[in-house]
Amino acid sequence: MSVAESKSESLVDQAIRALHTLLGADWSVTLAQSADDGPGDHGTFDGRVTIAPPGGSPSTELLITARQSVTPREVETQLGTVGNLLAHTRASPTMLVVSPWLSPRVQQELRDHRIGYLDLTGNVFLSVTYPAIHLQIQGASRSPRANLGTATGAKRVTLAGEKAGRIARFLVDFKPPYKAKDIADATQVDLGWVSRLLGALDDQLLIERTNRTITDVDWVNLLRARASTTKLLNDKNYVGMIAPAGTKSVLRELATFPHSPHGDPQVLVTGPYAARAVAPLATGGQLMLYVDGSPGSIDKIADELDLLPVEHSAEVLLIRARDPVVFKRPHKVAGIPLVALSQLVIDSLSGPGRMPAEAEAVLDLMQATEETWRHPWLAHFESKPSR
Repeated sequence: MSVAESKSESLVDQAIRALHTLLGADWSVTLAQSADDGPGDHGTFDGRVTIAPPGGSPSTELLITARQSVTPREVETQLGTVGNLLAHTRASPTMLVVSPWLSPRVQQELRDHRIGYLDLTGNVFLSVTYPAIHLQIQGASRSPRANLGTATGAKRVTLAGEKAGRIARFLVDFKPPYKAKDIADATQVDLGWVSRLLGALDDQLLIERTNRTITDVDWVNLLRARASTTKLLNDKNYVGMIAPAGTKSVLRELATFPHSPHGDPQVLVTGPYAARAVAPLATGGQLMLYVDGSPGSIDKIADELDLLPVEHSAEVLLIRARDPVVFKRPHKVAGIPLVALSQLVIDSLSGPGRMPAEAEAVLDLMQATEETWRHPWLAHFESKPSR
């Protein structure tokens, strides 16, 4: 289902129209009460809708809450409380949240609280016992516009962009506790911007805080959220190559490839080859290599690895790194330098073809071996040499 948002219609009106379409013309969907007359607490509900099957009986009642945006935190602290209260009332009406778009995480939270939802991109969940109604439809998994941000009226921050990428990598790679200043210092991102992003992540239930200290990170969903805002490949950030001596020769060369003056590898493997190196899957896919984004780096690395540029049927992709964070905390498998597992998941989830499926295998491995790759920040900080 896809419902186009109309500026002349309220969210409640659009929800009623969508329900008519979903249930069929023989069903009755009627706005029975306005928000002012509804039973909510200080305008909790924006409409009371009566639904009846053909013949008019039995009917059921929906209490609609219309919001331009919903965060997981709001479901947990506000909507969930109201839903629990309704579940214990004598009439037990069904609560339906209506919004232009609801993230997959919000949808899951609403289902967990047994609250119905309908968004204008086609995501729908409605379960009523009598008359029997069960609708669960998948719409857009990504917002038509950026949806991860601060409260209305505040400057919006999102998980898109280089600064957010650095912070996401820090939060995933290091175990808390730590504070916003620790993150700002480690990532070289302005403290005020870090604090605003952390507020947004808190709303999304991606982090937990006690006072100003981050105590827990939902790093799996944070990686998914970050990946949803980026795209590994675009027309301007990579060059296709062929390896006359074969891709295995390129990998052998990488095992002895010199490091940068800063001590980091100049080239890192990401994508299918890296995913298979840590979580073996089916063979296939291009060899994807990160190089730094400086002028001439592509040509220099291509010469050193004996690669030739092609326009079609590339075996190797040289990808210009958008930010040096992609070179942070690399690791080696069989001597081959790979991106960090967190970077590999972001790249794979946002990559083409089978790469998202490969990301899921890497995520499974990361969850099973968290102690081996995710280190406490305090231990890491204290182990750094003083300057």
